[in-house]
Amino acid sequence: MSMQMPNEDEGGELSEINVTPLVDVMLVLLIVFIVTAPLLTQAVKVKLPKTEQTEPAPDKHIAILSVTAGGEAHLDDKTVALDALENELKALQARDPEISVQLQADRAAIFESVAKVMASAQRSGIGKLSFVTQAQ
Repeated sequence: MSMQMPNEDEGGELSEINVTPLVDVMLVLLIVFIVTAPLLTQAVKVKLPKTEQTEPAPDKHIAILSVTAGGEAHLDDKTVALDALENELKALQARDPEISVQLQADRAAIFESVAKVMASAQRSGIGKLSFVTQAQ
C-alpha cells in the first residue's frame, strides 16, 4: 500500500491560503486612497495680490518685549524679572489700553522663558501680542 495525496476531486482540505480576495480588497483600498488623497489636501485657490515689501507704519502704541538667550526679559530696554513682568504689563495696559506688545525672542532662548513671558502677557490682559521674526 502506498500513501496517496488527496486531490481536489476527493474533497480533501487544501493547506494553501487563497490570497486572491485579499489582493482584491487591497487594490480597492489603494484606488480609494489614490482618488481621495488629493481631495483632502486641496484648499480654496485664490490668486494673492503681489506687492512690494514695505515698512510697517510707526505706531505710538507699541511696546517691545524681548527675551534674551539667557532667559532675561526686557520691556522697552528695561530689564524686568519674570516674576514682576505681569505687574509691569498690567501697569502698561492701564496707562495705554490700546497698547500692542511685540515679542522678540532670541533664537537660542529657552522655550520655558518665552512661555512664561507669553503667559504673563496673557494674564496681564494684553490683547495685542505679535511675534517679531527675521526674514531669511
